Amino acid sequence: MSPLIGVTTYLTEARWGAAWHAPAALLPAAYPRYLRAAGALVVMLPPDPAPGAAAHLVDRLDGLVLAGGEDIDPAFYGQSPHPKAGAPCPERDRWELALLGAALERGTPVLGICRGMQLMNVDAGGTLHQHLPDAVGHTAHNPRPGVFERHAVTPVPGTRISRLLPGTVDVATHHHQGVERLGSGLTASAYAEDGTVEALEYDLPGFALGVQWHPEMAEDASLVHALVEAAAGR
Repeated sequence: MSPLIGVTTYLTEARWGAAWHAPAALLPAAYPRYLRAAGALVVMLPPDPAPGAAAHLVDRLDGLVLAGGEDIDPAFYGQSPHPKAGAPCPERDRWELALLGAALERGTPVLGICRGMQLMNVDAGGTLHQHLPDAVGHTAHNPRPGVFERHAVTPVPGTRISRLLPGTVDVATHHHQGVERLGSGLTASAYAEDGTVEALEYDLPGFALGVQWHPEMAEDASLVHALVEAAAGR
């Protein structure tokens, strides 16, 4: 049987059709396409107003993807908003933190993508650079809003991510925030040329890692196949 993998969603105002404009739970089609190509069944996980439901939901999943999206509310890591920080969505933050906690507790395979990796770091007590250009001195990680660019990422030898990547690779990138202080129980397992943390993995058995880039936007099948294989093994 194909493993069932849940993917978190945006919660935002959206327009569709000739007249509709309303709050919507959104997920770029690249995510389910990426997972289905690796043999998974996909279900969307819009924010639930009762985060306590997360544990019951994760019990029904074989794997979890924390998708990209809005900036995490800096209140969750004890900071005030930076002038360049985007409007947060605390409902989504609370929901995804609850999903992540339930997945880690149960050993459910989990992959964090972009915002999802940042959420993993915040959940572990880490902090974020709220506007990465302040730290690295350039905008190459997000030079044009709404357009994915590419840059090189190098895995750290001996890490799980190093076993999935063939070495230094070009990845699809679109983010203006990044890891500042690393959270407890996490290992930084890949870096950009400017020192930005590009992958995190947990010091735990099983599959639990995050990447700062967007593998769903490029021919980057190794990560999703590893996730789906781990989910199928449960």
